[in-house]
Amino acid sequence: MRKELITCIYIKNGFAVKYFNDETVVDTDPVRLAKMYSDAFCDEIIVFDLSNVDNEHEAALAVIKDICDAVRVPVIGAGNVKCAEDVRKLFFAGCKKAVLNFSREDNVAIAEAVSKKYGKDKIVSCIGSANEYTDNRDTIEESIGEVLFLEEKIARTSLDPESDMSLIILLPEVTLNKLIYICSQYRNVGITGITVNENTEQFSALRRLIGIEYVPFQKFKLNSDGLIPVIVQDFKTDAVLMLAYMNQEAYEKTIETRTMTYWSRSRQELWVKGLTSGHFQYVKSLSYDCDADTLLARVEQIGAACHTGSYSCFFNDIITYEYGEKNPFGILSDVYSVIEDRKENPVTGSYTNYLFDKGIDKILKKVGEESVEMLISAKDENTDNLKYEMADYLYYMMVLMVEKGVTWEEIMKELANR
Repeated sequence: MRKELITCIYIKNGFAVKYFNDETVVDTDPVRLAKMYSDAFCDEIIVFDLSNVDNEHEAALAVIKDICDAVRVPVIGAGNVKCAEDVRKLFFAGCKKAVLNFSREDNVAIAEAVSKKYGKDKIVSCIGSANEYTDNRDTIEESIGEVLFLEEKIARTSLDPESDMSLIILLPEVTLNKLIYICSQYRNVGITGITVNENTEQFSALRRLIGIEYVPFQKFKLNSDGLIPVIVQDFKTDAVLMLAYMNQEAYEKTIETRTMTYWSRSRQELWVKGLTSGHFQYVKSLSYDCDADTLLARVEQIGAACHTGSYSCFFNDIITYEYGEKNPFGILSDVYSVIEDRKENPVTGSYTNYLFDKGIDKILKKVGEESVEMLISAKDENTDNLKYEMADYLYYMMVLMVEKGVTWEEIMKELANR
């Protein structure tokens, strides 16, 4: 079962306003507001673009992109979608999902096409009346991964109580008790709206009250001290950062706050990683092994994991045998770093520096030449030469990336968004 707390931002003329029909400014900086919601550990953020004309729409997309870059939670892009190109722009901005307003026939018409292109799980339909749901039920079931209901009563009258449909319900200003009750009525639901926005400080308590389920601490086999070891891994690099321990309180605090919290054996007290240093660890996933006696935490590491200032605690080599890097992204990152270093610290006789010295036209010429050679080699049944040409192409492409200031992280993020 899924129960989520989703904040929402309405953008109008570059500001965050209160609601669809209420342009009271709640924050002059929507990015700052989104970051506040993200830091409060909402599950997702919906950003509604309320612009009316094209230039306002483009400005709103720029704000949405800045929001996606600034937060650590998924962003759902909504509003002013008129065609498939608008959906593409939302994904290009960094949104994880795009909303199609089913009060517009043109949005219903493009649902199947954008679902096939980007994946059903990335497309949300916005439903403002019971007819919009019932008249388009087949399209929703075939092409839509999630439904955003603008009123709870529409969901209540349209859906089977046992439906597994993934829902988001937008609520007006209601009491927390009403919010909790509505959340309990659906199996897979995210709640959004003004009440959620205004109660970010209560998220931890709300999660307990709406019954978000997780593996109880009693499931695990503990050591003689009543603790379970936790292996901590960087979710981006897969590097093992540290080993620590949790008791039940630390485990439950970690789940509640989504910030890694341990039990300090030396101090005999709860320890929020980063509380003193600022080097927090934000949970991306938490799992346990086959014997249920060890946890694996994949985290977003802020700064260094080790108290010595080292990125990882594991920097003391005992024995090392020569081996080749097998992680494709690791290899690409290493080569990129060398090219970047050549640009910053030129080396006499370096071909890479020769390219940088000649400038963008020379670099583009080589990228073009290598792409042609790669295409020609692809016609050969023997793929050995194709591998060689692809490697050449990637090298010149990375020179171009460094020249233009594009990083692999940005490329990988764009691929992930697709």
